[in-house]
Amino acid sequence: MIKLPNECFSEIFYNLRADFKSLFSCLFVNRQWCRIVVPILWSEPTEYINNKKLIEMYLLALNPEEQTLLIPFKIILPNHSKLLFEYTSYTKSVGFDLTSGVIKWLNGEGYKINSDDIDERNVDKLISAVRCSLITMFIRTSKKLKYLTIHGNINKIIFKNLYTNTTLLDLSLNFDHFNSEEIKSSWF
Repeated sequence: MIKLPNECFSEIFYNLRADFKSLFSCLFVNRQWCRIVVPILWSEPTEYINNKKLIEMYLLALNPEEQTLLIPFKIILPNHSKLLFEYTSYTKSVGFDLTSGVIKWLNGEGYKINSDDIDERNVDKLISAVRCSLITMFIRTSKKLKYLTIHGNINKIIFKNLYTNTTLLDLSLNFDHFNSEEIKSSWF
C-alpha cells in the first residue's frame, strides 16, 4: 500500500475549498486529514461569517483587552472548553458580513436587535462593540490575514493592532462614524 504525502492531500482538499460540506466531512476521517482540512476551512470564513455558531467560536478567542469593550453591554461570552486549533490564525480575509453574523449571534443570545422598542443608538453601539472586539482579535491572532474590510466605527484598539500587523495586503476602511478625539488620541 502506497501512502500519499500530506502535500497531495493538501492539493486535493484545497480544490474542494468551495465545497464546505465535503471539507467538513473530511475533518472526521482521521487526525491527518483533520490537520490538513482545518486551515483550509478557516482561511476564508467571509462566506460563512454570518453564521452565529462561527461568531461564537471567534468570541472564544478574545483576549481580556478585547473583552473589556463588551463589559458595558453586559454581554455573556460563550464558555466552552479549550479549542482544538487556533482557528483564527488561519483566517486570510475578513469583510462586510461580520456585522450580519454579529447581529445573528446577538439575536440568538436573546438581545432583541431587530425590536421596535429598543433605542437604535444603543443597538448600534452594542453591534459596534462586538464587531470591534472581533476585528481586533483577527488583527492580533491571524498569522495569514491579507484582506480586511472595516465598515463602521473604528476604535483605538483596532488602530493599535493595525500598527503591529505585517501581513495585510489590502485594508479597506468605510466609516459610518469617525470619532476624531478617539482616533486623534490613538495617533499621538
